[in-house]
Amino acid sequence: MTVGNAPGAVRTAPARKTRNLRRPLVYALLSLGLLIMSAPFLWMAVSSFKTTSELSASPPVWIPTEWTLDNFRELLDKLDLPLYFMNSVIVAVLVTVSNLVFCSMLGYALAKLRFVGRNKIFGVVLGALMVPGNLMLLPLFVLMSKLQLIDSYAGLVLPFAAGAFGVFLMRQFMQSIPDELLEAARMDGAGEWYIFWRIVMPLVKPALATLSIFTFLGSWNNFVWPLIATNDPDKYTLPVALATFATDPNKAGGSNGMLMAGAFLVVLPVLILFIALQRHFTQGIATAGMK
Repeated sequence: MTVGNAPGAVRTAPARKTRNLRRPLVYALLSLGLLIMSAPFLWMAVSSFKTTSELSASPPVWIPTEWTLDNFRELLDKLDLPLYFMNSVIVAVLVTVSNLVFCSMLGYALAKLRFVGRNKIFGVVLGALMVPGNLMLLPLFVLMSKLQLIDSYAGLVLPFAAGAFGVFLMRQFMQSIPDELLEAARMDGAGEWYIFWRIVMPLVKPALATLSIFTFLGSWNNFVWPLIATNDPDKYTLPVALATFATDPNKAGGSNGMLMAGAFLVVLPVLILFIALQRHFTQGIATAGMK
C-alpha cells in the first residue's frame, strides 16, 4: 500500500483536525465581537420598556421583570413625535432618492462615457472625499441663507443631494459592466438614456442598495446640519427634536426611560431598512471595485 508513503496522505488528517478546531474558535470570537458591538443597542432597546425603578436600580436590572409601554406613551404626550418623525422621513427619503439618481448618472458618465476631462472630474470627486464634512458647514449655511432656504425642506436636502462617496461607489461598480453589452445596445439603436435606465440600472441593484443604506443612515442620523439650518421647531428632524427635548428640564425632567424610548425609535427605521436590504448590501460591498 502507498498510503504510508504518500506525504499528502500523512498531512491530511492533522490539517483537517486543525481546521475543525479553528472554526469553533473563529465563531466564538465573532460571536463575542457581535455581543460587544450590539450590547449598547440591546441595553437601550430593553431599557425603553423598563419601569422607572428598574432603570435606576443598583445593581442594574438587565431584563425587566415587568415590561411596560409607559415610556413611549409619556414621550408621545410630551413630544410631537409624529411631526418630527415625518420630517426625518421626508428629508432622509428625498436625500436618498436624489443620491441614487444623481450619483448613478455621474458614476455612469465617469465609468462608461468618453469625454474630455473625465479623469480630472474623477480626481475632483476623490479630492472631495478627503474634505471633512464639518469644514463645509459654514459655506453651506451662507449659501442657504443667500438662497433663503433656511427653515425649509429644500435647505435640508439640497446640500446633500449628491455625495462624492456615492459617485465613487457607483463609478467603481459600473466599471464591472462589460463594455460589449453597451456597445451591442448602441448598435441596435438604443440611446444613452435607454441604456442607462433599462440596462445599467437593473445591473447595479446591489450598489444601489448599498448606497441607499449608507445615505439613508447618514441623513437620518444627521444632527449638526439640521440643528444649524432650522430655527423653526416645526422643521426639526427627530435627532434634533430629541436632543432639544433631552436638554429641556420642563419636558424630559431627567427621565431616562423616555430618552431610551426616543433613541430606540430613531434607530428602529434604519435597522428595518438594513435587514430588508442586507443581501444586496453584502453583495454590493463584496463586488464594488471589481472589474
